[in-house]
Amino acid sequence: MDIRQLMPELSVTPQITTADIAELKQAGYRAIICNRPDGEGSDQPLFAEIAFAAQAAGIEAHYLPAESGKVSDEQGVAFGQLFNRLPKPVLAYCRTGMRSTTMWALSSANSQPLPQLLDSAKNAGFDLKGVIRRLANHGRTPAELTDVAEAEHAVLIIGGGAAGIATAASLLARWPSLDIAIIDPADIHYYQPGWTLVGGGVFDAASTARTMASLIPRGVHWIKSAVAAFEPERNTVILDGCRVVKYQQLVVCPGLKLNWGAIEGLSETLGRNGVTSNYLYHLAPYTWQLVQQLKSGRAIFTQPTMPIKCAGAPQKAMYLSADHWKRTGVLDQIEIEFCNAGAVLFGVVDYVPALMEYVRSYGIKLDFSHTLVKVDGPRKMATFSRTNLDGSKEIVTRSFDMLHVVPPQVAPDFIRVSPLADAAGWIAVDPATLRHKQYENIHALGDVINSSNAKTAAAARKQAPVVAHNVLVALGKVKGSAQYDGYGSCPLTVERGKIVLAEFIYGGKVAPSFPSWLIDGTKPSRLAWLLKERILPPLYWKAMLKGREWLAKPELEDL
Repeated sequence: MDIRQLMPELSVTPQITTADIAELKQAGYRAIICNRPDGEGSDQPLFAEIAFAAQAAGIEAHYLPAESGKVSDEQGVAFGQLFNRLPKPVLAYCRTGMRSTTMWALSSANSQPLPQLLDSAKNAGFDLKGVIRRLANHGRTPAELTDVAEAEHAVLIIGGGAAGIATAASLLARWPSLDIAIIDPADIHYYQPGWTLVGGGVFDAASTARTMASLIPRGVHWIKSAVAAFEPERNTVILDGCRVVKYQQLVVCPGLKLNWGAIEGLSETLGRNGVTSNYLYHLAPYTWQLVQQLKSGRAIFTQPTMPIKCAGAPQKAMYLSADHWKRTGVLDQIEIEFCNAGAVLFGVVDYVPALMEYVRSYGIKLDFSHTLVKVDGPRKMATFSRTNLDGSKEIVTRSFDMLHVVPPQVAPDFIRVSPLADAAGWIAVDPATLRHKQYENIHALGDVINSSNAKTAAAARKQAPVVAHNVLVALGKVKGSAQYDGYGSCPLTVERGKIVLAEFIYGGKVAPSFPSWLIDGTKPSRLAWLLKERILPPLYWKAMLKGREWLAKPELEDL
């Protein structure tokens, strides 16, 4: 852990895990304050997990979350009041420690000289220059943001995930001298499509993770911070700590927020009591553990209302689990239920017949229009809101021995409240060019856009070259308009060793990448499994993130 002391009885640290609690206990900490909201990152333990482990160790744990870059004066006061009544010493944490440090500084503005506050934060590795005016005003109303930027770049990319790094790499492949910066606070980059196979016992979790520093393309600036707000009329992005970065062209692709809190009781039991999710890095191995341990009983797999990233992922977890139970001879002893908030098994009808064969083979009970609303882990009960044919709703409760949950998903808060978002909270783009509908020097791609394509890494692989070309057009460096056709792909792992390779474009039209004699995507295929297991991971790391656009070069139209 990277623990940094702000004062004798208070230290801060980046995100902690349950495994760190024993070390904190040994170090003498008696209380923990969490300043990070649940759902900011896929590898982030929920506060309830931390609190459960802390309580077991005799450490108090308190939740005082703040959005990145939006720590309020009131939160500073609340932090001070909470700190004063807690047993000492106290450890506060958020994603990086910056929010916790800002709360502490605001809470101390009336009791410590400004130079002392700034010096203490600097010695701990935190720069508070973005809140100097607020501290000087003793935490009262801040002045307007300054027009003076700490940096300016030709192309500014928000998000260092698959879409962001691929776009930067594709830009450099076309224009090597281009001035590009990526904004992302994460230290680790994850190959999230691999988590299904982690949950199925095929991949090791560690193989899906690499350091962000190793993946940022050479020559691209990395601004390791979180975005707080956009000012598109001024070509400005406001970062955590109220820092300002300007741009000529902006590319927005930060990924989705997993809304765990939308399901009552889920946060308190996730990772325990047979409740798991392949949508979290640290829980995908727990899925495989549960699958191996279950010999009889009921296994429930849920799918929330769309949109979600990788719409086939809830089914993939179910099929791989059922296949293991079949291979180990216990399938007949296990009742499998698929509780789907939607009305169909899969959105592209051409692939449904093959999937239904597996549903019948595994004896899976399909429950459509079932939305998970509550989980009682200790009692092993899941509660659903069921929508009937006449539109009425009723509450149904099911017992479980294993529950695989896929949470509702939304755009990150700083996107949903921004001028870039539509009424539903998604970034409003032209579905072909991926340029923002209002701001001509802004493009967006990946999971946060409001186009109707599937939210998958395969979609981002096709979108990145389109955005790269169109950004260069906007900069006056190339000509022609690149068009995105809505391509998405979902390799549905129906059993270990076979995949139904769903590929489609806008309108649900099937769009195979390979001839049918090689891979017929509407049927289970061993070659498609080989593609998923052996070819796609290196294609991701060594091609997509390096600007090598295999099967992804966009068609160009004259302007």
